Amino acid sequence: MELTAIYHRPESEYAYLYKEGQLHIRIRTKKDDVHQVILHYGDPFIFIEDKYEAKKEMTKVTSDALFDYWQVTVSVDFARIQYLFELLDKEGQGVFYGDKGCVEHTKENLDAEGNGFKLPYIHEIDGCQVPSWVSNTVWYQIFPERFANGNPKLTPSGAREWDAAIAPNRDDFFGGDLQGIIDHLDYLKDLGITGLYLCPIFEATTNHKYDTTDYFEIDRHFGDKEVFANLVEEAHKRGIKIMLDAVFNHIGYQSAQWQDVLKNGEKSPYKDWFHIQEFPVTEDKLQNPRQLPYHTFAFASYMPKLNTANPEVKDYLLKVATYWIENFDIDAWRLDVANEIDHQFWRDFRKAVLAKNPELYILGEIWHTSQPWLQGDEFHAVMNYPLSESIKDYFLRQHKNTEQFISEINSQSMYYKQQILEVMFNLLDSHDTERILTTANGNIQHVKAALAFLCLQRGTPCIYYGTELALIGGPDPDCRRVMPWDRVSEGNDMLNFMKQLIQVRKEVASIIQHGAYSLEEVKPDVIVLEWSYEGEAVQAIFNQSKENFVLDRDSVDLASHCQTKDGQQIILPDGFVVSVDLM
Repeated sequence: MELTAIYHRPESEYAYLYKEGQLHIRIRTKKDDVHQVILHYGDPFIFIEDKYEAKKEMTKVTSDALFDYWQVTVSVDFARIQYLFELLDKEGQGVFYGDKGCVEHTKENLDAEGNGFKLPYIHEIDGCQVPSWVSNTVWYQIFPERFANGNPKLTPSGAREWDAAIAPNRDDFFGGDLQGIIDHLDYLKDLGITGLYLCPIFEATTNHKYDTTDYFEIDRHFGDKEVFANLVEEAHKRGIKIMLDAVFNHIGYQSAQWQDVLKNGEKSPYKDWFHIQEFPVTEDKLQNPRQLPYHTFAFASYMPKLNTANPEVKDYLLKVATYWIENFDIDAWRLDVANEIDHQFWRDFRKAVLAKNPELYILGEIWHTSQPWLQGDEFHAVMNYPLSESIKDYFLRQHKNTEQFISEINSQSMYYKQQILEVMFNLLDSHDTERILTTANGNIQHVKAALAFLCLQRGTPCIYYGTELALIGGPDPDCRRVMPWDRVSEGNDMLNFMKQLIQVRKEVASIIQHGAYSLEEVKPDVIVLEWSYEGEAVQAIFNQSKENFVLDRDSVDLASHCQTKDGQQIILPDGFVVSVDLM
């Protein structure tokens, strides 16, 4: 038995309060090395006299290229627990593993004091609480300047023609606004959308609005507060939540605060709002972005970085965050460049916004694994770019083999506590990436397969505007083309596919969020994804091979690139089927 591969950490994603008095306990072992894992557990104070009160066999829930992952659910009527792992090989030989590491497999070591892991007292307030509505949400991301022009009177002068064939330049305007979103809420409802993520809508000089000049005002080219209030109200009438973009890492060059620093230098009351290394901050210092005398987002001189550890800055930004909740009833904040802001700010942010709305969703923009932000005191979830990259590498770029893909997906399923995974923000593309149809070199079938796999993952899926209409676009700014409204029709194949996919996702959401999961390669480059929960199941088969795959059934809920013949479903290369069995 490979002892160095064994891993567990209390009060982490390996041991945590899930819900309703249920603990999830996990352990990692070398792949195919351990035959059985038994958890011994009980109240630590009863252990002193009577030893462990109970034991329960753990289940191998998934495996990646290197490790097996085991999990068990323990119901605790008491408020504390002590536990020890018993690991056995096929011959019944093994070790006990606890707080002191691995020890010999003897009764004396099972009963020994001091080797068990402990959760001394399980406080519900310390558990990861997530909003109840998020796991059933299907999101739709909108870049407001490019979605729809509902009020031509607001269109910036010099705006370009509304044409999705136009590859936008970085500084182009087209005239999208909030009224345009309102005008198409019925379209979004019909598509199946239940949540809108809006890129920044506050006053700013650029088309993307990530250079905020006033956080308390709607950008004049988008509308005003009355229009925004109407948008929230009309969305809520249709069962659609609203998530705004909080750009708190940096502020715009034209903001009153930064302009005061440029004018008054060290005498400015805002000089400590920023990370400034040298005064005066003059225009001639802006020629080489890597030699700027102040910190910025990346090397963008027009977006100076805010000092969120400064009490005045923190107070100002928290007032912004609570203002839009109190006055406009927004449902969620997406936090831009979240990993570059101090943890203490986000802890205070969470307390402030949840005090106004305990069911508000807090989503961080982080592109890498994010355990430090997901401990229950900062964010509810992050944008799940690791998942998106794995899916795109396999289905769209086709750079990754099936074994590697399965290993990555399985490994990612163990990154976080289950309640966090249930509300993870799963996406394939966004305003920061090239569009998936471009990534797939125009192969719409590959895009369908990737989207189907995405929507069958634990978490909450998001569709980037225009994906349902086969909109293309390279890296920023080309991924921000205008919405091709002229393509909307009852016969649009991609639009109809997305409606059907979203409907299937809604039907199986509960099975996915709470069920048991498996992902296996049943034939070379043919993968089967299965979820099962309380007698209900969903199965998806993706054929990435060069040959047909025959399924002995013709009843499926969603299929693409398939044929039905003699009561069998023939999945052609690059095709897939999804079957749902409900009680």
